[in-house]
This record gives sequence, structure tokens and C-alpha cells, in this order.
Amino acid sequence: MTSTASVSRRPRRDAVENRAGILAAATATIAHDPHASIDTIARSAGLSRRALYGHFEDRDALIREVIAAGAQRFNDIALDIREPDARLALARLTARLWREAAHVQVAAAIALDETHVAETAAALAPLRRRVMEIVRLGQEAGALRTDVAAPTLARLVEETARTVVTRMDASSAAAPAIAVRAVLGIAGLSWREAAALIDAHPELEAIL
Repeated sequence: MTSTASVSRRPRRDAVENRAGILAAATATIAHDPHASIDTIARSAGLSRRALYGHFEDRDALIREVIAAGAQRFNDIALDIREPDARLALARLTARLWREAAHVQVAAAIALDETHVAETAAALAPLRRRVMEIVRLGQEAGALRTDVAAPTLARLVEETARTVVTRMDASSAAAPAIAVRAVLGIAGLSWREAAALIDAHPELEAIL
């Protein structure tokens, strides 16, 4: 039998749905405007400012949860990539992250805001470790460029992906392929090699 105390501690369904709605609204709004106000986010969620503050203490608390939610999605994707070919691993990682374009744009936008740089970096640590691992293995196998150290190349890969995400329209049909080609290019592949890799893997074409 469920006690009254345990029931009272359980969040009401409408409260959970409202919180999820706020996070979704914040994600979409901040993707377009990293400095969007609480009022703007509340309107996007169809709630009053007062109702939003019933779920989050302040804007920073909301942003922290947006960062955590997005980072969890990215990290899960990164840890799921176990392709032994580093070139293909980078291509698949980039393509799958693009599926989360709205969240990627939010992370990129927040990362450009110095207030949350350290927090974003910490939240994305598993993703960054995986990129580093892919780069090291690729360099050791001779599949990726070796004229720069692995940590530098991993950072270049990250910055290239982030630049494409922040500069391109996520709804563009061409954007995913451009993102993959840009990452492969900075990793050391020529445009012909990148195109050949994609053509040789129909399942990658399906993702793109």
C-alpha cells in the first residue's frame, strides 16, 4: 500500500509535463537567442513568468538543466559510437549529433556565453574524451592527419563541428553532409576521400 507521504513526494503529472515543456521551450528559444529572457522563454512555453519560477529558481537554474539535458544526449551518442575506423567513427558521430541539431545549437550558443563555458565543458567531458580517443586511434592507424598533436586535432574537430552548427540552418537538407565533410576535412581527408567514404557506406547516407 502506498503511503500518503510517498504520494506527496511524487511530482504531479502536470508538473512534470510543464517542466518538460519549459525545457523544450528554453532549448528552442536559446538556440536562436542565447540571451533570451525568462519572459521570452515563459511565453514560448505558454506559461506565465510566475509559473516558470515555480519550476526553476532563476534563469541560471534553467540554463543549467538545459545544459545537462543536452550534454546527456550528446554523451550517450558519443559512447555508442564503436566503429574501429576513425574516419567512419567521426562521420557517424557528426551525423548522429546533427539529428540533435536543436540541442547542438543550444550547446554551441551557451558555450559562446562566457558565463557558462566551464559548466558546458564539464558536462560534455565524456563526449570530448570519446573524440580524443577516436583521434588518437586514427592517428596511430595512419587514417587521420598527424601533423598536429591529438589534443589539438580533437579540439579542431570540435570547433569545426560547432562552427558549422552555428553558421548553418539546421533545417537545410544539405547541412548534415556539409558538417560531416567539414569534420573529415579538418581531420585530414581530402574532399574526394570524404565523398568516397560516404559513398562507400550507404547506411551513412541514410543518416545524412
